[in-house]
Amino acid sequence: MNNKFNFSSKFKIANTLSLLLFILSILFIFFKGLNYGIDFKGGTLIELRSDNTDASTIRTLLNNMDLGDVNVKKFGQEGDYLIKVEQKEDDNNKIIPKIKKNLSDNLTAEVNFRRVENVGPKVSSELLQSGIIAISLSLAAMLFYIWIRFEWQFSIGSIIALFHDVVITLGVFSVLSLEINLSIIAAALTIVGYSMNDTVVIYDRIRENLNKYNRLNISEIADLSINDTLARTIITSATTLLALLSIFILGGEILRGFSFAMILGVVIGTYSSIFVASPMLKFFKVTYKTLEKEEEKIVP
Repeated sequence: MNNKFNFSSKFKIANTLSLLLFILSILFIFFKGLNYGIDFKGGTLIELRSDNTDASTIRTLLNNMDLGDVNVKKFGQEGDYLIKVEQKEDDNNKIIPKIKKNLSDNLTAEVNFRRVENVGPKVSSELLQSGIIAISLSLAAMLFYIWIRFEWQFSIGSIIALFHDVVITLGVFSVLSLEINLSIIAAALTIVGYSMNDTVVIYDRIRENLNKYNRLNISEIADLSINDTLARTIITSATTLLALLSIFILGGEILRGFSFAMILGVVIGTYSSIFVASPMLKFFKVTYKTLEKEEEKIVP
């Protein structure tokens, strides 16, 4: 058996890096916080089209109205703008007619308001709670599945890898002050599934090789199993990244946050399935005897 790559020799360095990134992500999330979008903190979203104008002109007109935090971005085709106004009053519906009148009266070109959405503080709070519950339930469901599918050492290893992926992704969003909205929650749930799929493929091969080569230690088994599945892992990740990069570049402002979160998740998930999930089995001193003990418990 000639392994192409000796992954186990890099486990210690990779684990140190992962632990450092995880701790930094936790610190940024707790002390700097996350940049919640309108979905989670309430506010008004306006999508409009106006030719022969620019974002700075729109931003100046809205700032003169003393609306609080106003964000104006170009998206889609030339002349398309997305305006986000923070929740300042109990009812943002009162300011929507004022915004429309101000822009219609002061912009030289015709203004076409394509979409106007208002999210109140109560709804945004409920959406945030629902997002947290959704991620928590998905992690719990994954833990339950892995606990049944594999031995407990594999279960804990996979859940640690999942937490690693989600926390570091959110940490990057915190560092860059990128907006967290419902699409990012959807991306986080997808990352959980993608990361788990990669981990299960490697764990399944490790389990198979433990029974086949019971004289090898867990580091050698991990190296063999990762190399066995490496081509599949690279091809899957590469094709997924190609699709996501296309969405990131061509999908416009609306899909940019989602696609960026997914790109991060795929890269980190692929890394963690090799350098986080696999070393956990070494930490728990898994051998072929571990599998035999579990089988003895099942057989009456």
